[in-house]
Amino acid sequence: MEIFRKIAGRRTKEAIDNGEFSNLSNEDKPPEFGNDAYIREDLRLSCRVLKKAGCIPSELELRNEIISLHSLINTLDDGRGRLKKMRELNVKLMKLGEIRKKHLNLKDFPDYERRLYERYL
Repeated sequence: MEIFRKIAGRRTKEAIDNGEFSNLSNEDKPPEFGNDAYIREDLRLSCRVLKKAGCIPSELELRNEIISLHSLINTLDDGRGRLKKMRELNVKLMKLGEIRKKHLNLKDFPDYERRLYERYL
């Protein structure tokens, strides 16, 4: 996958250098991410209500918890406390994998991935 990113990045840079993006109508405007066209039509209203209420999808909430817990683990010195938090992190990672119905990409958590490899290889 990395090779495709490199190719896309190189081609995009070449297009910018050639001025191919200079005549776009929204060139100086930031992208708008509020568009809900990707949401099924029957769910759009409920998604807007939840968004305005400050609710986020459970997958995103759990991912934020995982990131916070990962940062906390890096700051802990106590071996027992660290082990307890790592177990909690494992449970949350498994839950996230279940929600996603696919395997978790450990590339999102390089320190955790390295420790797993060191321990089991």
